Amino acid sequence: MSSENEKMNIEPASDALEAATEAYNRWLSAVTPDEQVALKLIAPADIADAFGRDLSFGTGGMRGKLGLGPNRLNIYTVAKATQGLANYLTASFDNPTVVLCYDTRHGSKAFVRRVAEVLAGNGIMSYLFERVEPTPAQSFAVRELGCSAGVVITASHNPADYNGYKVYGSDGCQITVAAARAIQAAIDPIDVFDGVTSLSFDEGRSQGLIQWVPERVLDRYIEETVKCSTSEECRNLKVVYTPLHGVGLECVSRALKAIGVPDPVLVEEQCVQDGDFPTCPYPNPEVREALELGIRYCEETDADLLLATDPDTDRLGIAVRHEGKYELLTGNELGLLLLDFLAKKVEESGEDISRKVAGTTIVSAPMADDMAHDHGFELRRTLTGFKFIGEQIGLLEQEGREGGFLMGFEESYGYLAGTSVRDKDAVVSAMLTCELAAHWKAEGLDLYEAMDSLYAHYGYWGNAQLTKAFEGAEGPSRMAAIVDGLRAAAPSKVAGIDVMEIIDYIDDVDMPTVNPSGAVQKLPPSNVIELRLVDGSRVLLRPSGTEPKVKAYLFAKAATRSASDEKLAQLKVAVKEILEGCS
Repeated sequence: MSSENEKMNIEPASDALEAATEAYNRWLSAVTPDEQVALKLIAPADIADAFGRDLSFGTGGMRGKLGLGPNRLNIYTVAKATQGLANYLTASFDNPTVVLCYDTRHGSKAFVRRVAEVLAGNGIMSYLFERVEPTPAQSFAVRELGCSAGVVITASHNPADYNGYKVYGSDGCQITVAAARAIQAAIDPIDVFDGVTSLSFDEGRSQGLIQWVPERVLDRYIEETVKCSTSEECRNLKVVYTPLHGVGLECVSRALKAIGVPDPVLVEEQCVQDGDFPTCPYPNPEVREALELGIRYCEETDADLLLATDPDTDRLGIAVRHEGKYELLTGNELGLLLLDFLAKKVEESGEDISRKVAGTTIVSAPMADDMAHDHGFELRRTLTGFKFIGEQIGLLEQEGREGGFLMGFEESYGYLAGTSVRDKDAVVSAMLTCELAAHWKAEGLDLYEAMDSLYAHYGYWGNAQLTKAFEGAEGPSRMAAIVDGLRAAAPSKVAGIDVMEIIDYIDDVDMPTVNPSGAVQKLPPSNVIELRLVDGSRVLLRPSGTEPKVKAYLFAKAATRSASDEKLAQLKVAVKEILEGCS
């Protein structure tokens, strides 16, 4: 116990700060001696953020900075969330079971063991991967083992000082909005120190309440991944691969070997599993900085293609050799290339492509609509979040059309083919990207040139994402004010281009599918504003569900690449002004 003179002595500037200080002092009294030392090192200015509120639990679970306090990822907040999840599962299922998975981030192994201990304390059996494995392998395992839910400890592509807690439903998708609200309601009344029931890890193992995921499950995951192969010949493709210090090496290597990719050159420094991410402080395959080391390997080996997976291996970034340099393709561009490639494979096979269904999100490539019209497959647009694309596979199953799923993709570097996984999957994506690159190499084109050919056919769509960060205790309210301000006073022009239509997704929105029937999907409410401009260009803004940021998605349509690039630059300036003006 801490004495009164050891407690934080802050002159409260507001009721919120007073409550945060009270919470801080309770934590100081309740945690271990070593953690008390760590608490005393927290700067007074950080008290309001770390102790002024709880981490929220949404459809992406929880994600936040590592540290002590209710608004941080730590053993205590993980245990509280798991107790709420256990209460929800016990009320929703007879004899629930859960699959647990974790990545290489700091604290991940300790956190996942704590999840297993709390579940065991509540009589819920869990299957735990014995070593770090990709998030999509966990999505597969949930369905393969017939479990009620899954939990992955990961912060995806966030910096090293973050971790997270993602929850999946029995369908292998990330949980629905309704489930997230029910779990949050179950979490809210739990006391972070006194409201959690658990067994020790060893006791849980001895009672059979904590079991290892059978090795056959991972073998089956790779088997189902390889079934998605197009059988394109890959023996002439030269590939460099980096897992960015994460968990992708084992599964990606197995998948590429199975389709005959010659031994990929591995970025050795980034094959070391290290939660500090020492060679790429921001382990995000979307950004060039994270790929620079891999590009150097490409230059040394004259490789055709660089593959980079994020720490939990659900996102894939690539760089391609073009005119002696290595160019990065965006998530939209790779998604469109894969969509066109897989559609052509269906056509070549003689299958009825009108029976095929692809999925993407409202913030992803508008060109996909034109491609669906051109090829004749059905395209369904969903809200942001791959769980909504995964749900479309479930709907196809209900219609007896599971085999009709062509693929899904989102602009944030997530792709999926096949139906055995219900989340974005960088393992199957890496495999198919190799086949895509090999196909176009045989045609005499690199992937940059292949994308240029699509632009020449469908029109040039420059695309970019802008973000504005809002750290600190007042971040969430300031983020909400951005979109609310735009909602209250939307501009009539953006970059001098007239706004033709404003779509506010805060209300139910009817979203027509593209082909064959034009049936309407009703999208549930989401805090997104879309501005459609008279020239076809688009701007969408939304608060991130996993980071303290507002995101803006820009699409600039023009007849040529140079005109599209120029228009995109103008849109960036205008949207930055909108973000600053609304905040």
